[in-house]
Amino acid sequence: MTRDALVARYRHVTGTVLPDLARANAKSWPVHADHCFQRIVLDTVCGGIWTDSIPRPAYRHLSTDQAAQAVAISEDLVQGRRDIWALNRASLAYRAACRAAPPAQARLL
Repeated sequence: MTRDALVARYRHVTGTVLPDLARANAKSWPVHADHCFQRIVLDTVCGGIWTDSIPRPAYRHLSTDQAAQAVAISEDLVQGRRDIWALNRASLAYRAACRAAPPAQARLL
């Protein structure tokens, strides 16, 4: 699959398929909005806060490998092969750790 096709698939799954599944099974999904699924998937791809690794907007800057990983993770979520709750907790933990860290200048003093 080309990079553009991978990005299109990632955007469709995270923008439509996953939110539709979440709305249909509201009690079994921790998130429902497309941007939340995109955050979770991209943070998983990057192993941390995605904006630390990929410029905004992500879909324009994903490498082919990153896009392929994003599609695989997204489709795993659709098929129930990945735990959305665990991935969401990891994504939120990355962000909590970032907020808890002192600013760079404070660490230098």
